Amino acid sequence: MEISTVSRVVKIGLRACGIWPYLPTTTLYRFFWIVMLGIAQIFQYQYVVIHYNTDNFSHFMDGVSSAMTYSLLFVKLTILWANQRTFSDILQMMAVDWENCVLADRSLRITTDKVKLSHRFSKWIIGLQLTVINPIQLRGTCCNIQRINVSAREYILKMKLPFTVSTSPIYVLITILQFFYLAIYGCGISMVNSLIVTLILHIGGQIDILRECLLTAFSKNMMSTVDSITLRTLITKHQQIIIFSENIENLYTYIALMLFVSDTPIICCLGFIIVTSIGTTDGPAILVRSVLFYLVMNLEAFIYCFAGEYLSAKSKMIGDAAYNSLWYDVATKKNLIILFIILRSQKRLTITIGKVMDLSLERFTSVVKASASYISVLLAMY
Repeated sequence: MEISTVSRVVKIGLRACGIWPYLPTTTLYRFFWIVMLGIAQIFQYQYVVIHYNTDNFSHFMDGVSSAMTYSLLFVKLTILWANQRTFSDILQMMAVDWENCVLADRSLRITTDKVKLSHRFSKWIIGLQLTVINPIQLRGTCCNIQRINVSAREYILKMKLPFTVSTSPIYVLITILQFFYLAIYGCGISMVNSLIVTLILHIGGQIDILRECLLTAFSKNMMSTVDSITLRTLITKHQQIIIFSENIENLYTYIALMLFVSDTPIICCLGFIIVTSIGTTDGPAILVRSVLFYLVMNLEAFIYCFAGEYLSAKSKMIGDAAYNSLWYDVATKKNLIILFIILRSQKRLTITIGKVMDLSLERFTSVVKASASYISVLLAMY
């Protein structure tokens, strides 16, 4: 049975999103996403423009958060499509890592553990994302079917349709289409988020392999195996890890930038909707939908920040492993090579936000704090 760091579900999802490189159906899938998201975005932003000066500010905020969320997905897909070659290089490096780890039991064990962890996290991310798209969200909309005035019924997504809904069958059809649109969106965003977790865990496994090689190669029992070939292997492995990290950085740096530019207002809008809906007649239905959406948006920001923090912490461990090895018991010429590894490890591997700042857990707290501050301002003005 073929084992891959990328789980089968994520692989199928990436192909359906047109992200998996060099497939005959890639162009068709991309065209589908462009048309689907493009049409929906037009209707969503029309709703936002029309309700800009209305008295129901809560509906306006709901429309803004929904429209920006789907715009963010479209931007993510576009960036991944544009970096198809980089993603192809990453997949090739992962395949080479698998070929190399098969030759050593220890490397195979570490890589296999990371694969299991990667598949488990992918299932959790997909499951949580699809939890937001559940039948409970239809509760408020389904109740609207009983209303006599069809034009006054609300939709799952805030949209300004180019026609007037005058009959119940049309309203039900639009509701079903929006529900499937939400489900497709949930699958798309979960695939993009699962991919970065998969890549980070893979490079984490390769760093663990390098650390064990450093500690083993200079141990007293293995001292006779330290030669130019072994040292060259260590340096090559370290260089491959650096290149792999740079490819992840090139693939996700601008995605992280757009995420943090849009996540703060989205979380702010959702928080405002949650607070203002408490105590209202439609409060329970709004809370069920908005609270889950709010948690998932925060989780998405946390995933990216944790990925950057994890990569930085792991890269620092390379220098620690090299220093803790018995490098001082070998020849001076070989000591200098280990010294270069230690010096290079001082420059930590990381994922940046648009080449400006590093992704870290501290950055996540700043986003949450900023969103809470904006919510307070909106409530004071409301």
